[in-house]
Amino acid sequence: MFIVHSYSMAVLLCVITMICWGSWANTQKLATKSWPFQLFYWDYALGTFLISLILALTLGNFGAHGRPFLVDLFQAGRASFISALIGGFIFNLANILLVAAIDIAGMAVAFPVGIGIALVLGVIVNYLKVPLGNPLVLFIGVAAIAVAIILDAIAYKQLSRKQASQHMVKGLIIAIVAGILMGFFYRFVAASMSMNLVNPASGKFTPYTAAVIFTFGIVISNFIWNTYVMKKPFIGSPVAFIDYIKKGAPKLHMVGLFGGAIWGLGSLLNFIAAGKAGFAISYGLGQGATMIAAFWGVFIWREFKHAAKKTNVLLTLMFIAYFIGLCLIIAARVL
Repeated sequence: MFIVHSYSMAVLLCVITMICWGSWANTQKLATKSWPFQLFYWDYALGTFLISLILALTLGNFGAHGRPFLVDLFQAGRASFISALIGGFIFNLANILLVAAIDIAGMAVAFPVGIGIALVLGVIVNYLKVPLGNPLVLFIGVAAIAVAIILDAIAYKQLSRKQASQHMVKGLIIAIVAGILMGFFYRFVAASMSMNLVNPASGKFTPYTAAVIFTFGIVISNFIWNTYVMKKPFIGSPVAFIDYIKKGAPKLHMVGLFGGAIWGLGSLLNFIAAGKAGFAISYGLGQGATMIAAFWGVFIWREFKHAAKKTNVLLTLMFIAYFIGLCLIIAARVL
């Protein structure tokens, strides 16, 4: 299977993860112009699983090192299966809440707040379990990103009263809850994986198999979480599943599948990189997706176009703080 042998390559994969995790929500913005996000999310969840399975059957069987996908799948212990599935259940609940927050409050608000909180919690939780890297440098980097979150929240308050409606306040609260939940899913997936990919530990998954089981957990939990949100949406009327068939044009389904594939690709690359970077650093860098998503929201979707002029200063400081934080997280592994 394809294995990362250097820290620099691991950082590169984490940067790609950052781009993937920060860009998939653009497909939601495109699809939900035509139908509710709950219907988009069925295709998104399936897309995460399909790309993970495809990559496991290709890259997961590539080369002479490591265990081939099917061999790895059948040798794993029950604990690894349960842990990866729990990670999928937690992530899916968190992500559905995040998608709802994006739908209500926009990418420029929901992503920096939700994923920023997830980054801070996730780095702490994963570092305590596997302490790789300089803790002082790592947590100063996390603190810089926490500052960026605060700056984004202040920028949000600068929106005009017309835009800062009760619905948007609800979206911000949902994003906070999503971030707290998302800070914990990665630890369960990490617990199912072997950090030695050349000679993987018996009973543990390689990243390729872990990604398949994790995303399978996303798909099956979707019948619980997404079904509930369809029946009891945060805003608007309940969504009928029959609309998924009647109103779902092929292009709409492809957009959702593509969005899931983007996210799933980023996740697998992140899991692969963790063998060299460590789980805390790999997760922290990947969740720099916040900066990518904020870029899309601010400059492409123009979600702050009605805000006061001084908001531009706050947004600039937010990007600077995120950049500094990410650089420190990268440096933590080599200092």
